[in-house]
Amino acid sequence: MKALQKEIQTGNIPLDQIEVVKANGELVPFVPEKVMRSLINSGADESQAREILNAIITELEPGISTKQIYKKAFHLLKKNSAHLAARYNLKNAIMQLGPSGYPFEKYIGEILRFQGYSTEVGQIVEGHCVNHEIDVIAEKDNHHFMIECKYHNTQGINSDVKIPLYIYSRFKDVEEQWLKLPGHGRKFHQGWVVTNTRFSQDAIQFGTCRGMKLISWDYPAKESLKEMIDRLGLYPITCLTSLTQLEKRSLLDNKVVLCSELCQDNKLLENLGLKSSRIKAVMNEGMQLCKRIIHQGKHKQV
Repeated sequence: MKALQKEIQTGNIPLDQIEVVKANGELVPFVPEKVMRSLINSGADESQAREILNAIITELEPGISTKQIYKKAFHLLKKNSAHLAARYNLKNAIMQLGPSGYPFEKYIGEILRFQGYSTEVGQIVEGHCVNHEIDVIAEKDNHHFMIECKYHNTQGINSDVKIPLYIYSRFKDVEEQWLKLPGHGRKFHQGWVVTNTRFSQDAIQFGTCRGMKLISWDYPAKESLKEMIDRLGLYPITCLTSLTQLEKRSLLDNKVVLCSELCQDNKLLENLGLKSSRIKAVMNEGMQLCKRIIHQGKHKQV
């Protein structure tokens, strides 16, 4: 931090005395390295990231929200590169998969299917005591998973211990019925909870104790939702800066959730009534985001 502090000016207020407001209302010190790191993680080079950081710092005021800082960084990055801005927008883009949770459930199902799981979304299954509506059912290598997706469209809302407690109870009721099915006595069964925000420490502790798999925006390390998406290159259409909110909603209503779906079928954009110049811009941005999938030879029908 000291190296950066020497290079930037914040008027009459020392940088290490600037505090910002997080989404949950907490007041914390401004850390320029976090901004740099998030920009570089989106694909910006160090020079771009430093230029954007310096521009943000010149407008810093005590009590500015992290959301305002993000917006400034996003708009500055978008001027240089639409697809880098799209990657930088990932967290907000996932929150745009609402207002219902179904697009998020479908999105999680597609991420798992891309990794070799067979998946079903929004299924009613029989439990020992009652029937349950399960967000995603996944199978792979003799493993059977019941996955519940906790979607939030607002930052700062975390999943506390009541969530895995409730899901674990439902999972055990379903598992008891699954074990009665032919061949299931030899299968490994597990309950998962996936959220686009965060888990409380108690939630993580309970889930770990009960052998559940918990995935959040930043948990577990190296296998979090964010890291999984970046590694696989499976970005949602809501990332795209070249589409309007109405156009994104229309695609989601038609169950199109992945940028890769647009990359392989531009008729989806023609059906929106987009002019050829707009289609070209969207396809170009989408192709940049889908590069990893195309390079790996996994750009397949979803």
